[in-house]
Amino acid sequence: MAKFNENYFKNDGMKATTIEDTLAKDEQILWRGKPKRSAFICGQIFRMMPFAFIWLIFDGAFLGCMFGFDIFGQLPWYFTLIICIFFVIHLTPVWIWIANMVTASTQQKNIEYVFTNTRIIVRSGVIGIDMRNIYYADIQSVNLKVGLSDKWFKVGDIYIRATSSSVVLWDIADPYNITTKLQKVVNDIKTDVHFPNNLRPKVNEGFSTQYESDSGSKK
Repeated sequence: MAKFNENYFKNDGMKATTIEDTLAKDEQILWRGKPKRSAFICGQIFRMMPFAFIWLIFDGAFLGCMFGFDIFGQLPWYFTLIICIFFVIHLTPVWIWIANMVTASTQQKNIEYVFTNTRIIVRSGVIGIDMRNIYYADIQSVNLKVGLSDKWFKVGDIYIRATSSSVVLWDIADPYNITTKLQKVVNDIKTDVHFPNNLRPKVNEGFSTQYESDSGSKK
């Protein structure tokens, strides 16, 4: 077992806001990328737009009828206040859609996807910075989805499902190549972890896969 001193978990004053801040000593970056800006921003605008418009039209028609028949004028002020609060809450999908549009540029700027020789790191956030980690041994599937709008922008969405969580890498350029290579990395490392290991002798022949960041080839 590795030995650690009492200062191991003490804060050294550094905040993990970049990918490099989270890397282990011998961890190597194999690939890094971001969502394609134009595709991501358009996706944030159009992804929820039909649903938000239907929701807005429904609530708008209901409120229009109430104003048209002067229902608000016949109710006590506190009933009017309750109805207004209800519709403010009921329009939550519309507020979410607007917020996604307003913050799309900041989201795209802060998002970064990194594949290392041990894990996948997803950096994201609008106000604070979040770091998500998925280790290759926990990954159950890696799938690619290319929709109609994705074809226009020449991007794709990579869906990664792991044992405890899932993540989507949005609007990745050269998606077929990246997905194929990621699937190979996951398969190779899972094979090294699980087979054969020779019942864990003193000299363990497992964990032999290594990758180089420039070529991505297996040694």
